[in-house]
Amino acid sequence: MDREKQQLSIEAARLYYLSDYSQQEIAKQLDLSRPTVSRLLQYAKEKGYVQITVMDPFEDLNELSSLLKEKYDLLEAHVVFSPKDDYPTITDYLSRFGADYLQDTVKDGDIVGVSWGTTMYQIAQKMQPKQVKGVEVVQLKGGISHSHVNTYSAETIQLFAEAFQTAPRYLPLPVVFDSAEVKEMVEQDRHIQRIIEMGKQANVAVFTVGTVRDEALLFRLGYFREEEKALLKESSVGDICSRFYDQDGRICSEAINNRTIGVELDDLRTKERSILVAGGHRKVASIHGALRGKYANILIIDQHTARALLNVTK
Repeated sequence: MDREKQQLSIEAARLYYLSDYSQQEIAKQLDLSRPTVSRLLQYAKEKGYVQITVMDPFEDLNELSSLLKEKYDLLEAHVVFSPKDDYPTITDYLSRFGADYLQDTVKDGDIVGVSWGTTMYQIAQKMQPKQVKGVEVVQLKGGISHSHVNTYSAETIQLFAEAFQTAPRYLPLPVVFDSAEVKEMVEQDRHIQRIIEMGKQANVAVFTVGTVRDEALLFRLGYFREEEKALLKESSVGDICSRFYDQDGRICSEAINNRTIGVELDDLRTKERSILVAGGHRKVASIHGALRGKYANILIIDQHTARALLNVTK
């Protein structure tokens, strides 16, 4: 009798768990009553014939966050679940979390410095209005393109400002000038000085990292000659606010950096909240370099990129 019960319970379990039969269908198939099928399925679980494993995609996110905080000495690390390991999906999920995070954390009187880029624009599009007082939103770097490629810098800062019930503070300039001398002349303008100083004084900075791939946005805006692109590809791993750095976070071309207008990387180290939102395997090296340079104290990243980042040893 026991052997017969075992065999029946295993057969019922196969039909229920592997073939997706209902208990009523199993009862008909095995010529049993439905309550008997229910008891057989319970028996199969009790005897260990059936082992149910729930794969929780969120299970290790907290552990990844803790490991990243420890590795890079971060104030906060938020690992966001992305169902797919591809850049568009990752960026979508990161931007959703980034928008929610900012709306939860921005408070009265904050000065929020905002960069631009694909990720930043997606965050801006997902922002919802928040009732706050005395918040300022300032553009951290110039954004005028020298090509047909749109940076969406103005749209990004506008949407951030609308979310926090304030007027945007634009930096209506190219981000990289043809020469350091021209940039220095422009910086003498009182309005430009005021915007740059506001970016420096911002207690919250939100930015992403760029890469040095051929298709990188910054390489398509007409700022750099081909030999400059080659230099940056060889010596740097990415950029923050259009300032290029190496794997240890050190500025890799003083000549190009001196032509760049906007917040300095050193200023990001002093922010109350310096928030880096980035993901995708193409950005692992640039995220690592940014964190090695201590330019962010809060990281928002997906679990796929987080694991890759934890495997970086240099």
